[in-house]
Amino acid sequence: MFAGTRIRHKLLIYYSLLFSLSLLIGFGTIYVVTRDTIESNIESELHNTTTAIYNLVRTSATVSIKNYLRGVAEKNLEILSSIHERQAQGLLSEEDARRQAADILLSQTIGQSGYIYCLDGNGIVVVHPSADLLETDVSEYSFVKDLIVKKRGYLEYEWKNPGEQSARPKALYMIHFEPWDWFIAVSSYREEFKGLVNVDDFKQSVLDLKFGKTGYAFVVDNEGTAIIHPLLEGRNILTIGGIPNEYLAYILQEKTGRVVYPWKNPGESKSRQKLCIFNSIPEYGWIVAASSYYEEFYEPLRTIGLGVLITFAITMLFVLTLTFKISESITSPLQKMMVHFENASKGDFSLRMAVDSTDELGQLAGYFNRFMEQLAEYSSNLKRQIAVRQETENSLRVSEERYRSVMEAAADPIVIYDMEGRVTYFNPAFQQVFGWTLDERIGQKMDHFVPQENWPETITMIHAIQEGKVLPATETKRYTKAGDIRSVSISGAAFRGADQQLAGSVVILRDITETQRLTKQLMDIGDTTRQNIGQDLHDDLCPHLIGIGGLTSALQMTIQESKGEGAALAEKIVNLIGEATNKARSLARGLCPVHLVSYGLQSALEEIAEKTEQASGIRCTFKGDETLTFGDNTLATHFYYIVQEAVNNAVKHAGATAIDISLSQDGEYTHLYVVDDGHGMVEKPEGKGIGLRIMQYRALVIGAYFEITSREGNGTIIHLFMKRPEE
Repeated sequence: MFAGTRIRHKLLIYYSLLFSLSLLIGFGTIYVVTRDTIESNIESELHNTTTAIYNLVRTSATVSIKNYLRGVAEKNLEILSSIHERQAQGLLSEEDARRQAADILLSQTIGQSGYIYCLDGNGIVVVHPSADLLETDVSEYSFVKDLIVKKRGYLEYEWKNPGEQSARPKALYMIHFEPWDWFIAVSSYREEFKGLVNVDDFKQSVLDLKFGKTGYAFVVDNEGTAIIHPLLEGRNILTIGGIPNEYLAYILQEKTGRVVYPWKNPGESKSRQKLCIFNSIPEYGWIVAASSYYEEFYEPLRTIGLGVLITFAITMLFVLTLTFKISESITSPLQKMMVHFENASKGDFSLRMAVDSTDELGQLAGYFNRFMEQLAEYSSNLKRQIAVRQETENSLRVSEERYRSVMEAAADPIVIYDMEGRVTYFNPAFQQVFGWTLDERIGQKMDHFVPQENWPETITMIHAIQEGKVLPATETKRYTKAGDIRSVSISGAAFRGADQQLAGSVVILRDITETQRLTKQLMDIGDTTRQNIGQDLHDDLCPHLIGIGGLTSALQMTIQESKGEGAALAEKIVNLIGEATNKARSLARGLCPVHLVSYGLQSALEEIAEKTEQASGIRCTFKGDETLTFGDNTLATHFYYIVQEAVNNAVKHAGATAIDISLSQDGEYTHLYVVDDGHGMVEKPEGKGIGLRIMQYRALVIGAYFEITSREGNGTIIHLFMKRPEE
């Protein structure tokens, strides 16, 4: 029927019918199940509530009666105690006191026919309204035995007085009067309990029970009088006009059950259908009931029904829109696919598809048939392309093996990482220097072989790789597998994959540990030689010149005393020798600045600050930690020359007006700062000056970290820090 209809329209019709039926069935089922569940739950709740009220009223009534009987017993105990006190005072004989007490007890009634009686400790009746029972032994009764043991308490039992045909249920509260060994028993028949119950004890608990918005619980007696009711308490409902009393009469008749009836409370304009569950308490002649209005039961159901209708309308709107979009998403790609097949048809093939309709699928079948006609030719072309590709792959494989051979033969460690920093390859030289095998680290990161203090320059290198830049040679340190630290010069570059996206990096780590060690030895030898020369100048030449100066002074004095003509010439010789001595001392201190200062590095740095301020007029200060000492004179010498170079640069090139030098210790690190307020440094394309390179090299030789922070117009901060060497 729909063979000529477009797929878009077919989907729209089918989906609309399917969703309409599904929603109607689903929502209808939900509505019916919800309605039945609500009815069942409400009726169950009313049943449970009625039972709870029934138990509450019975329990509360029992407690009320017990309290009443106990109160009477305790009051009579007080009366007997008062009479006994008068006896003890001699105002009454014991016989008169007992007779007076018996008269008082027998004068009281409990309810209509309840009374007070007394037993002695042997279970003999000593006081009773019925004279026939006096001196009767009732100790064989179990309740008497229990009370004689407990001395006081409440219990319920069956009792038949003389002249009565059968026993009746009865309750009593007994209390012991010890002076006379009397057990005062206050008793009442259960059929008379109603007159003893105080409804106020539990009325509020019943009225607090609510069902829905206006449903409530109530208690009526067998005559129709409302014992507990939110509106009609104390009134006989059967006598009130305008109220459907026949349903209350039905409740009073049936005693237990359920009833549905219209009810209109006072002040309401119309009656509403009401469900009532009721139960009877025969011993009090009461009926307890819980009721609620049907319209309040079904208010959530009406809300659900309205929600279902709105949901159905919105869902159908979404279904129609979604169906239209789905159909369009199917037919549009099919149409595009047909265009692609038409453009791709270049030959024939033996397979064919039957064209059974004129819709999009039928058209697609026609295009598919034409496509298959050219598939054989595509197959042959594909085979040729595969052959070419295999040849290309073989060439690439040979090239890869060639480059791998080059890397494996390289003397320097080489690592290849992916862009996530995971190892994909490293050469044998890497294993030889650092100790790890390729199987141990392939596919893993090498973060653990970077010392903590070398992370700043490492992060800079990582960022350069991520940006596709070439890594210039950077000197840093790395851990070996054994935990040793090696000095390395790192260089490398990122490489791209076939898609021209960054695929990884090749990093070369040249081990310069031995080179640095030899360089340090050479510098130490030079420093030692320079110190020896300075020491010789200071300890040998200077005393020698001083001795010559002394002799020349003596010669000058001799010539002056003899009034010889050579006195002026001798004075000139003395001055020249003094100048030579001062120059020898300056030269000695320049060759060995720290060793020759009795207070070590801090004294030498303070001297630099003083001389700089005197010579240049620029404020120059030094602040040092007095507890910080250097046992290694070579280390102190490198610190001295770094500070000297930094201060000279600030004076000559920075245009500074103030220079601050500080030397301090923070934990296991020693920090040296040289801060000026000059115009800062501008990075030159050709690199940093020779002075900065010398400072950096000296820091590298002693294993320190060298940082320069400078911004144009904001001065320069030179920061040198290193771990304290073990003494």
